[in-house]
Amino acid sequence: MKPLNAGDKAPAFTLADQDGNTVKLSDFAGQQVLVYFYPKASTPGCTVQACGLRDSLGELKAKGVAVLGISPDPAKRLKNFEQKQELNFPLLADEDHQVAEAFGVWGLKKFMGREFDGIHRLSFLIGSDGTVRHRFDKFKTSDHHQVVLDWLASNG
Repeated sequence: MKPLNAGDKAPAFTLADQDGNTVKLSDFAGQQVLVYFYPKASTPGCTVQACGLRDSLGELKAKGVAVLGISPDPAKRLKNFEQKQELNFPLLADEDHQVAEAFGVWGLKKFMGREFDGIHRLSFLIGSDGTVRHRFDKFKTSDHHQVVLDWLASNG
């Protein structure tokens, strides 16, 4: 696993959202986008992380940042997650984990004594020019949104 770094060009992608709509990274050309990867919809940590971003979306939008959540879940599971948690940003289905691999967040994980391949919880702030401005990899699910907001406050 080799995640993208600041300065790297963000890989182009096209994925279905929770409503079956096609979403492309290029749809956000000229904007900043927080692309956050999470392992599984409706699990405790992923729910806390998504709700923090939901509650901070106004502040993020005020700073010119759109949010896209990406997991290997199917669209139907994402729709349930969106509705149950009243999420206000697109959740994208990366079932074959091709986008996760392109961003370098798919790899070996260890959990409760077993090893498996899966998504590592990282996020990337993509600049309006399509390059990675910052990789967020040191946060708790409960403070992810605040770590992003603090970085934006310090770095514009």
